[in-house]
Amino acid sequence: MSGHVAVLGAGSWGTAFAKILADAGRDVTVWARRAPVAEAMRVHRRNPEYLPELLLPDRVSATGDPVEAITGAELVVLAVPSQTLRGNLAEWVPHLHPDATLVSLMKGIELGTTKRMSEVIVETAGVTGDRVVVVSGPNLAPEIAAEQPAATVVAGTDPGRATLVQTSIRTPYFRPYTNDDVIGCELGGAVKNVIALAYGIATAMGFGDNTRAMLMTRGLAETARLGVALGADPITFAGLAGMGDLVASCSSPLARNRTFGEHLGRGETLEQAQAATRQTAEGVKSCLAIRDLARAHGVEMPITEQIERICHEGMDPRLAVDTLMSRTAKPESYE
Repeated sequence: MSGHVAVLGAGSWGTAFAKILADAGRDVTVWARRAPVAEAMRVHRRNPEYLPELLLPDRVSATGDPVEAITGAELVVLAVPSQTLRGNLAEWVPHLHPDATLVSLMKGIELGTTKRMSEVIVETAGVTGDRVVVVSGPNLAPEIAAEQPAATVVAGTDPGRATLVQTSIRTPYFRPYTNDDVIGCELGGAVKNVIALAYGIATAMGFGDNTRAMLMTRGLAETARLGVALGADPITFAGLAGMGDLVASCSSPLARNRTFGEHLGRGETLEQAQAATRQTAEGVKSCLAIRDLARAHGVEMPITEQIERICHEGMDPRLAVDTLMSRTAKPESYE
């Protein structure tokens, strides 16, 4: 292997992550789906579609050819929309180095299969789970591109590979922590998108801090319930990949799911919100898969259920609020 890193996906997070890798001393090749974007990144050192104000480091190159990016890469970073992963990765597998570490930046659950992204990677690439490392946490790309202090979690079952990724992204402004709870880190990243939609809806409806605090804390509770049912460590949800990511995604106007939720809360349709935001809000699709996953394991996720109804069944957000508030009274902690 050449030791270089491939980043497959030139969205906001993929672009910012390429900068992190380069600032940590790695040579990076970014694959951009659109050839003009790849050319602009290579020639002008800027991504005209995402983070256009960011001047990319000299160690970052770009290409429109995924094979060129992947060939010989020690680390292959997957930064495509979660619902496109399986199809894309199937095309890339023949070009992966037999011992490459596959790094997932994606925060979603696959529709139809209800598989986490690391499970999709294992299944599609035909690799063992220890080859996959997940990066998750409060990682708002514009802030990181501006080198504001941030932290993340690097989760993997192989300590050596997790440490390799940790070392490859450690910079003065970006602090990675390792964790072996892949399930918990992935679920935290996926479910927080759904809760951020709810937070955005509540914000647009004019609800105050009590309501928003309730959504975050009860949203974290239902995330942890699902996580425990799937074998995650409940402590994970108190950390960066749980509470940290949830707080950032709910409270920041930079977070696309929260912003998407605000459009829905103002009475816009799903199509109108999509046209206005022009970015993928992972929670819109993942809420369906998360709902199915919860039902399959007998886990109550009332906020997720209502977001699915708002997004995909046309429920009025005001009715969703009434439904949540009229649920049977329960202890705060229950099985």
